[in-house]
Amino acid sequence: MTKPLHPGQLRWQCRRGLLELDVLLGNFLERKYPAISSHQQTAFAALLESTDQELINWLLIRDSLPADSSLQEIVFMLRAGV
Repeated sequence: MTKPLHPGQLRWQCRRGLLELDVLLGNFLERKYPAISSHQQTAFAALLESTDQELINWLLIRDSLPADSSLQEIVFMLRAGV
C-alpha cells in the first residue's frame, strides 16, 4: 500500500474527471483527513490511485466495494460523510 502523501499532493490527486468526485474527495481531505489515523491516511492515498470508474462505483453508485479491507474502511467513511 502507498505511504501517506503531503496534503498538497493529495489535493492534486483528489481532482478527478467528475465534479462530484472532486467535491467528495476534496471535502474529505480538508475536513477529515488530518484527524484520521496514519493507517487510514495511507489507505486514502491508496484509494486515490483507483480509476474514476472504480471510485464512481464505490462512492456514488455504491454497487461494489474494493477488495482491500483498508480501502473499504475509507469508502465507508466517504459514503457516510465522516
